[in-house]
Amino acid sequence: MEVEVKLGLPNAAAHSKFKSLISESHIKTVNQQNLFFDTPTAALASKRAVLRLRFLDGVTRCVVSLKAKAVLVDGVSRVEEDEEEIDPVLGRACAADPMKLGSVDSRIVRRCRDEFGGGKEMGFVCLGGFENVRDVYEWRGMKLEVDETKYAFGVSYEIECESEDPEAVKKELEGFLKENGVDYKYSEMSKFAVFRSGKLP
Repeated sequence: MEVEVKLGLPNAAAHSKFKSLISESHIKTVNQQNLFFDTPTAALASKRAVLRLRFLDGVTRCVVSLKAKAVLVDGVSRVEEDEEEIDPVLGRACAADPMKLGSVDSRIVRRCRDEFGGGKEMGFVCLGGFENVRDVYEWRGMKLEVDETKYAFGVSYEIECESEDPEAVKKELEGFLKENGVDYKYSEMSKFAVFRSGKLP
């Protein structure tokens, strides 16, 4: 179970202001491309699950993830998540031809086959996706991920922090944002849900 605090920033100005306030804590910037897959009959979506390929910094790394039963309440996300790295060249081949994904030698793909395909070979279709620029910070003992997410229909901004004590993280972050006059709100939808809705929240 992945537990994350998710706070939305209303615009590019708030995003830029927050990053400048914590700039000394910056560790790295990661460029992500996220592509999502399901079967032609939406077998995963029917069980509140989604299969994702994430490419990091072009073809440097590729991570396949299975997420399920996501719940997002009061800015705290809880989701079942399982992931593993695969050969990025193979990942690109699957992105170009999603039907190849079902035959990849992957623990995650085998899980999909077992849990959603009755143990049989599965065919996948690509649902599309979005790009994300993630700035990572080590700030006050927390690992903050500050995202600029580029959808076909607009750009959104968000702060994420994975933690076993999300309420303490929220208190610390919200206090800092209020103290420094940075507007924010609790995220109400996951990035995938926003992508599927076709409009910014």
